[in-house]
Amino acid sequence: MSDTKAGTPHDPRGQERFLEERATYTVASAQPDLEAGVAAIRDTVKTLKPKPGVYRMLDARGDVLYVGKARSLKARVANYTQVNALSNRLQRMVSQTRRMEIITTNSEAEALLLEAQLIKRYRPPFNVLLRDDKSFPFILLRSDHAFPRIMKHRGARRAKGDYYGPFASAGSVNTTINALQKLFLLRSCTDSFFSRRDRPCLLYQIKRCSAPCVGRIDEAGYRELVGEAKDFLSGKSSAVQAKIEQQMAEAAGNLDFETAAILRDRLRAATFIQGSQAINASGVGDADVFALASKGGQVGIQAFFVRGGQNWGHRAFFPSHTQDVEEPQVLADVLLQFYEEVPPPRLILVDRELEEQALVQEALCEASGHRVEISVPQRGDRRRLMEQASRNAVEALERRLAESGTKAKILRELADFFELGEVPQRIEVYDNSHIQGAKAVGAMVVASPEGFEKGQYRKFNIREAQTNDDFAMMREVMKRRFARALEEDPEHEKQGVWPDLVLIDGGKGQMSSVRDTLEELGIEDVPLIAIAKGPHHGREGREVFHFADGREKTLPVNSPLLFYLQTLRDEVHRFAIGAHRAKRSRAITASPLDEIPGIGPARKRALLLHFGTAGKVRAAALDDLKRVPGISDAVAQQIYDFYHAGG
Repeated sequence: MSDTKAGTPHDPRGQERFLEERATYTVASAQPDLEAGVAAIRDTVKTLKPKPGVYRMLDARGDVLYVGKARSLKARVANYTQVNALSNRLQRMVSQTRRMEIITTNSEAEALLLEAQLIKRYRPPFNVLLRDDKSFPFILLRSDHAFPRIMKHRGARRAKGDYYGPFASAGSVNTTINALQKLFLLRSCTDSFFSRRDRPCLLYQIKRCSAPCVGRIDEAGYRELVGEAKDFLSGKSSAVQAKIEQQMAEAAGNLDFETAAILRDRLRAATFIQGSQAINASGVGDADVFALASKGGQVGIQAFFVRGGQNWGHRAFFPSHTQDVEEPQVLADVLLQFYEEVPPPRLILVDRELEEQALVQEALCEASGHRVEISVPQRGDRRRLMEQASRNAVEALERRLAESGTKAKILRELADFFELGEVPQRIEVYDNSHIQGAKAVGAMVVASPEGFEKGQYRKFNIREAQTNDDFAMMREVMKRRFARALEEDPEHEKQGVWPDLVLIDGGKGQMSSVRDTLEELGIEDVPLIAIAKGPHHGREGREVFHFADGREKTLPVNSPLLFYLQTLRDEVHRFAIGAHRAKRSRAITASPLDEIPGIGPARKRALLLHFGTAGKVRAAALDDLKRVPGISDAVAQQIYDFYHAGG
């Protein structure tokens, strides 16, 4: 694979809405720009060859407008110069294009996978986007310990073990793990906790662990439980239940009623897991099910996750930028972006034939390393499951449209109440958290018409205002936030860099601090509102809203707008407290050895095992440091110099 043009374009995630607004210009008003865009594309076509690859269209600032793939780059890109044959949407895109970047690949399937990666990275405004910031949770049964641990897992799958998922939510994973602990008595504690036990913990007492940490079960017996858990999670639940029933009957026959009761509870846990499946997925095996619904210009996609004939949850997706895109293409784009992070099962059921279905199937096979079949079910259990997914897709989209209408109305009321010129597209909310000035953290959360934008939340470690001074902390946060905004976009052109409204959790003092700080930076066009709890600390919903000019307003206690603003304030409060607690926890477990450059966890552990305390490390002679296992002479000299600099 080779990239014919060097350079890394700007990350446009914070500029996505600005690019969308630019994409609404009419073709007539952009005719000169259309000619410039066609000229830029023609210049690129001259250098292309009929090879597979991926192309990126960039605007004058280097922001990515569109990512596409092609079997023949030369032929595909040349099509954009035939403007009369393009849709209005593509004409708008061409009118903003000023240069292109090309990546050649070995095959069209490879190009399709790379296209999905780049779309997920750059979030271009003319591509269909799967708007979902959360990774999907899995159940991990680790294999790097004599007594494997069962746990919830998100993110990169680096740990050794067996992964089961995806699950639709953390709640569904937690519920399943709790039931699995009752069913198979597997440990969920960390390795360090496991190694320190000298008596069983509470989980053993409530019959959710077999207590391998203190020898209540041997390695062979635990290995048998692990094997049963793997069978159950792999779809062999009937065999596992039959085995437990047989063991229970034998224990009862031997008058071992205590063991029989334990086995009975395990059997109930198995029944609970199967009974909690709201969707009948029997006879399907391992499959993901996707159904699409469209209404009012919006698209909703319902996904069911089925593993071993068990439903592991369902999730609704609402992709953006779907206007003027055919529904089969929307579904294909969503699948490719979804499986960027989630390994595909061997069977994917869809409610319609996809655009280039054979190519999508080939690309997923190449990415996963195993055969992947994409199928439109016609009859039987699979068809009934698809019909259920389709009904759920329609219902989820209708709920989404109803919620969008309600939120749009609330945002219009917000704009009127706070005397804004237009409905805000980016609301930033700020708060601080500390204990008597210690471990102070500032927090910013971001809300848009589509909800909280958690990928844009920010934490600020307070560096200068170390006293118990909320006003000074707020000044520091604002200075750092908006000094950076001035540096990135001094002309206030990029939507996403500048907020349309700033909400501050506080009263007149916080408002004065923020207002004065922005004035010092020369910023006067950012609307500021401080939300102060009422005379009874908000227990009656009597919040007071302070304006920058000193005016105050209140809302009726039953106002939907008040509830929305309280939600914003509560979210920043939650985020700030969480950041503060995390910082405080890190401080509790910190060691003076952490301050020494080049001393990581392994060397710190070696030093503490050898000397016992950090104080003894500080007082150690150079020769003593050199005798520590794993500490080289150079590192020993570095540690000695750190504590004895200046003689």
